Amino acid sequence: MLGSQEIIILVVVIGVLIFGAKKIPELAKTFGRAKGEFEKGKIEAEKDLKEFKEKIESSSKDKEVKSD
Repeated sequence: MLGSQEIIILVVVIGVLIFGAKKIPELAKTFGRAKGEFEKGKIEAEKDLKEFKEKIESSSKDKEVKSD
């Protein structure tokens, strides 16, 4: 079984063979930007989900009060 270090080295070597050494920094920069956008989207989705849950909880409490 390969460890994480071996996998990283293998990916880098394959990347150099496929894309060439000059393209690696550009690809890494693009990957970093994509990861940043993913994190932003994840945070935004968690925020929206939290607001949605709060809205549902408050509406269910309103219904309980009205039915009493």
